[in-house]
Amino acid sequence: MSESMRSARTAHKNDYDVVVAGGGPVGLFLACELRLGGADVLVVERLAEVDETIKAGGMNTAGAVTLYRRGLLPDLTAAWERNRWRMRAFLGDRDQGQGQGQGRNREQGRNREQGQDREQRADAPRTPPRIPPKFAGHFAGIMMRGDLFDDSDPAFADIGPADGVGLGVPQVELERILGARAERLGVEVRRGVELTGFDADADGVVVDLAGDATVRTGWLVGCDGGRSTVRKLAGFDFPGTEPEITGYQAVVEMSGGERLGVGWNTTDVGTYVNGPFPGRILTVEFDGPPADRSAPVTAEELQAALRRVSGVDEVTIHEVHSSTRFTDNARQASGYRKGRVLLAGDAAHVHSPFGGQGLNLGLGDAMNLGWKLAAVVRGLAPETLLDSYTAERHPIGAWVLDWTRAQIAVMRPDRHARALRRVVTDLALTTTGTTYLVKQISGVWQHHDLPGDHPLTGQSAPDLELSDGTRLGDHLHAGRAVLLDLADDPKLRARAEGYGDRVEVHSVGCPGRPELTGLLVRPDGFVAWAADGSDQGDDLDDALTRWFVAP
Repeated sequence: MSESMRSARTAHKNDYDVVVAGGGPVGLFLACELRLGGADVLVVERLAEVDETIKAGGMNTAGAVTLYRRGLLPDLTAAWERNRWRMRAFLGDRDQGQGQGQGRNREQGRNREQGQDREQRADAPRTPPRIPPKFAGHFAGIMMRGDLFDDSDPAFADIGPADGVGLGVPQVELERILGARAERLGVEVRRGVELTGFDADADGVVVDLAGDATVRTGWLVGCDGGRSTVRKLAGFDFPGTEPEITGYQAVVEMSGGERLGVGWNTTDVGTYVNGPFPGRILTVEFDGPPADRSAPVTAEELQAALRRVSGVDEVTIHEVHSSTRFTDNARQASGYRKGRVLLAGDAAHVHSPFGGQGLNLGLGDAMNLGWKLAAVVRGLAPETLLDSYTAERHPIGAWVLDWTRAQIAVMRPDRHARALRRVVTDLALTTTGTTYLVKQISGVWQHHDLPGDHPLTGQSAPDLELSDGTRLGDHLHAGRAVLLDLADDPKLRARAEGYGDRVEVHSVGCPGRPELTGLLVRPDGFVAWAADGSDQGDDLDDALTRWFVAP
């Protein structure tokens, strides 16, 4: 396209402030964040309906806290209630302490749990199954034992009521929750509409949609998955490591399944999973990536893989309800922004699904980017604010890629890897090892390198219980920054004057943390400034100016 044609296309008023390509959980959540910040948003999604394909089975602590801070805890709790009973046996097994080579113990635990279920059916109302304290997943199929977890670790202090709620909320349920929220906020979502191209310059982006339609927008964000059209057309670098596995995940009708081990199982060929609910299977083979990831997955293909990995030739798959292939291709865009085009979620980084990190990583991207891009759109912040998006989120994405690579190394079927797995299992079955692994898997370690000497600066904010009966998370629902005046200091409150709706000020006490006198929390829930009594007014001014520009 010639320069004159491009200029003619972008010279008109924008139809939208931001177009988000991709209407999965990350794209929908980003759109909601942008609307909270005052931006006019269009989401375009290739699929005409919500994707029912089995994907992520839940969220970690960091992901659940993200949604709690936007008032979605009741929705998460309701989704958990809908799914808790099919997870019941799995959660009971976990309390027994699943681990490699414990198939018989797992089966005995399941039988005990089923007996308890029969007894409980006579009682009403039922109570939800107990989740082991702070349980957050597994490492390469090595399950964490709740009784070995040290919940006195400071990283788990003041998480609040969201802790553990997202564990049993599958991705499809989350997508419905976020779709309903987007509708309430007035986000326009066009389903069955595919982005086919775009032209971007310094003034905006002209987006081409299937059917020869075009829309003009100030910004384009690719949330369109691991094979992102936006990323490819924009020319983002996408370096990483080559895949070595073929994996399947599916929900099926099968016979002969009673011969399979329950939970995660490691064999001479690879790894397979049976559960956490009837008919859900997963297989991993180290024979290279699939020849065609997009081809339909057949019952015969799944059955052959399950028989090879499990060694159980009697298992027969009769019907496939949902299925997907996956591999361990691990790549990350070198930067998340090129001019007026940005990336978030799987469009910015891909990796194996082990440990359930991908969905949570994408939600974190959206939470970080949304308020910043909305401020730029409204003219309340310079475009340089967006530089902090890559600076803060890229290191977390890089960590996740390495975390999944490490699991692949421990899952390989060769003798060196199996020897390493035995060492890792021994370490995991200690209090120190369990606590370390749970801390990493849950995401509570995540922080940003922000200016300031206070230990809370750059951390995800503790969900403080305040003297008026509220919690800090209650004040983040509107997507604005919050300045807590915890010592009734009029000078501190005066420093926030002039920031309008960008910074909400609350003068309230915090009996549980009497040493804290002030806290500035960004819209994404991370602490930008904190004080313990001494006058740090200049530091507060610097933080306010850095993130919200001088009034």
